[in-house]
Amino acid sequence: MNQLDQLKAYTTVVADTGNFKQLAQYAPRDATTNPSLILKAVQQPDYAPLLKETVAAHRQLPLPEVVDQVLVRFGLEILKVVPGRVSTEVDARLSFDTAATIARAHHLMGLYEAAGIGRDRVLIKIASTWEGIQAARVLEREGIHCNLTLLFSFCQAVACGEANVKLISPFVGRIYDWYKKQAGAAWDEAAMAGANDPGVKSVTQIFNHYKKFDIATEVMGASFRNTGQILALAGCDLLTISPDLLAQLQGSEAPLSPALDAADARLLDLHPVIYNEASFRFALNEDAMATEKLAEGIRLFAADAAKLDKLIQEASHG
Repeated sequence: MNQLDQLKAYTTVVADTGNFKQLAQYAPRDATTNPSLILKAVQQPDYAPLLKETVAAHRQLPLPEVVDQVLVRFGLEILKVVPGRVSTEVDARLSFDTAATIARAHHLMGLYEAAGIGRDRVLIKIASTWEGIQAARVLEREGIHCNLTLLFSFCQAVACGEANVKLISPFVGRIYDWYKKQAGAAWDEAAMAGANDPGVKSVTQIFNHYKKFDIATEVMGASFRNTGQILALAGCDLLTISPDLLAQLQGSEAPLSPALDAADARLLDLHPVIYNEASFRFALNEDAMATEKLAEGIRLFAADAAKLDKLIQEASHG
């Protein structure tokens, strides 16, 4: 049995792509998208007609609404292929605006519902800023489920759990990137692999905390650089994986066993933690990696959202 099939015995496998034509061969349950993935997809010849067609049908609308139409159109195509949920992201430029994030989430969900898709099949993706987490708290109370992304630190995860967020996406690869860059020539790849990988350690700590304290929020490890990171998190609730790494797992027959276990986590001697806004902001500020990576992640997603805006504007005048 290949490693992808073995992994599916312990963990829900999610595809991290906007490329819905590639999905079926890996049979993931869910799929996640973000502005960068959608931008990449719409620039491919396979998907250009879909962009053109969607923009042509809605060109009379304000630009942000046309963008949402494009994002949801990709989501609808993905939902034809996956049996579970799709994650669709709120514009990263709203990451520090709770009210605007809630309004955009309502708009996205309204478009899905108008297309006949129930709330159980959509996760609204929001950056794990304090403002984003508070928006998710409100949305969850309304039955709109959220996926809190760009999550790099324990305090972000704790605040999400306390807000009853449906799912979080703690990043692995970007944490690994930061520590590797900081270490420079002193980085020892072999010593920092597997369970010692700083990104793997971060997700493991979050998973153990949630299971120990019966926090219902689902943990979905994200942003992987290699299959070693994925194997070291086998047993996590979900893992969202790029098509390249899904192909590598599918191509390997090496045995795989779970690394994370909820029953083991419940036996750990851990202490409950809670954050208010001030202590959350201080804890995040104390973590240089998380502070830098959160800011950088928002900047990159915002830049790609702006590029997507430009493409859509050009298509609507074409």
